Amino acid sequence: MNRPGTHEFSVVSSQDIHIGRVVGLRIDEVVMPGGGTARREVVEHLGAVAVCALDADGAVTLVHQYRHPLRDRLWELPAGLLDADGEAPVDTAARELMEEAGLAARRWETLVDVAASPGFTDEVVRVFLARELTEVDREMHGEEEADLVIRKVPLAEAVRMALAGEIVNGATVGGVLAAHAVLTGAAGARPADAPWRDRPTTFASRER
Repeated sequence: MNRPGTHEFSVVSSQDIHIGRVVGLRIDEVVMPGGGTARREVVEHLGAVAVCALDADGAVTLVHQYRHPLRDRLWELPAGLLDADGEAPVDTAARELMEEAGLAARRWETLVDVAASPGFTDEVVRVFLARELTEVDREMHGEEEADLVIRKVPLAEAVRMALAGEIVNGATVGGVLAAHAVLTGAAGARPADAPWRDRPTTFASRER
């Protein structure tokens, strides 16, 4: 057996189970450190972006949105899939901010990249910090967006909600905590076009 941390987990076979509109499910046979193999279920995802939009008063825009797998409405940052070919992630973020919250921003930075649940899915969400906001007309798409409730809350209140379990969406928790760190000077944000090493590509590269 190799020294811990040096084994290459190569894939000896892969089987597609389901290929849907926004996710795919495959089973990989992966070489383990002891020489045997193990089956790993992998949910492929397009990837997504979320936006922590802060106004001049330090309030963050949240949306209350129904999430069917949890059978509940969750407080989240405006967000959306990377489903437009060739569109830069920050441009997707700007489009989603307009569609879901009716906002445009002149200043964009990268806050965090959040791997949703890397034990079974390659989904990673990039969270942007958007500032210098102006109100614009919303361009709603579909019945779900028409059902959104939009609220502005002080960033400190959003942090409290996250720590109290009132916000559970992973990208939203990571985004509001990261925004608080940036605004208090504990850390710095990255450029809006910062390299994104773990951006999902497998599902997007499939011919659909």
